[in-house]
Amino acid sequence: MKYTTLPHTDIKVSKLCLGTMTWGIQNTQDEGFEQMDYALDQGINFFDTAELYPVPSDPKTYADTERIIGNWFEKTGHRDKVILASKIAGTGDYTAHIRTTGFSTEALNDAVNQSLKRLKTDYIDLYQLHWPERNTNTLGQRDYKHEEEQWQDNFNEILHTFDGIIKSGKIRHIGISNEKGWGTMRFLEESKWYNLPRMLTIQNAYSLINRIFEGDMAEIALRENIGLLAYSPLACGVLSGKYIKGEDTKNSRLNRFTRFARYSSEQCTAAAKRYLEIAEQYDLSFAQMSLAFVSQQPFVTSNIIGATNLNQLKENIGSIHLNLSKEVLDAIEEVHREIPNPSA
Repeated sequence: MKYTTLPHTDIKVSKLCLGTMTWGIQNTQDEGFEQMDYALDQGINFFDTAELYPVPSDPKTYADTERIIGNWFEKTGHRDKVILASKIAGTGDYTAHIRTTGFSTEALNDAVNQSLKRLKTDYIDLYQLHWPERNTNTLGQRDYKHEEEQWQDNFNEILHTFDGIIKSGKIRHIGISNEKGWGTMRFLEESKWYNLPRMLTIQNAYSLINRIFEGDMAEIALRENIGLLAYSPLACGVLSGKYIKGEDTKNSRLNRFTRFARYSSEQCTAAAKRYLEIAEQYDLSFAQMSLAFVSQQPFVTSNIIGATNLNQLKENIGSIHLNLSKEVLDAIEEVHREIPNPSA
């Protein structure tokens, strides 16, 4: 395994992070345990979860993923071997069954306390805001269109609340997710101006067919040293090639949950086929090539991999040993120039 550190800390994290959002719907607790056992044995010490998980969100399975992880900690005693990240869900119809109070002081404290109980731990290493409260172009929206909203600027209030939670010892560090340039810089500037906790990481989608982060966000990440935790690096399995080659199953994510159509457009399929051809030309696993591309980016702190079975997990973890050649990278860039960001 390769390791890096969370920006502005001495906390060592694996370059691959174990994603957990399928545990509780697509995966059983036993399968989650098996994945955590194997990942830890392979050197992965960084796990990412959220109160929202498993996805798709449903009141019947709310926060079951955190419960599975907590049960594993209780069974194995491995809490001290894992850098643990979780998140508070943002507002919206999708999360109305969780809470409707946004990132208020009360909501943040309650969310942290409830996650700690489910995770059966005294602290969370990295606690993240799952997406912004304000209206902005996140989660598959390509362009920003300004709309009337009830949201009031609360960047400072959020950081003051986190300051208190950090001082209590319940969380160690904080990060953001599904954020854009304006929100990222606001958080960073508020931290500087008022000597408040700093957002260390940003967890956004990034893959061969979604490289929007390489716009303003990549420059912010590098110049401000806020590390990308890249999620959906395989675009829900599209960049493994299984849908193109007919190797998918009824349990495959895009077959089971058809509303997740972000990576299913004709443009996404066309781009994925081109990238698959590159992998085959250079005798590479398509999944490993896709993951290696993400892991090699200078603004990526850790690449969040997920799997619904152990064979997939083994292949994904094996990507850490692949270094893409200049020829492969040049071929990837040619496709990107012709079909840029089809899923965004």
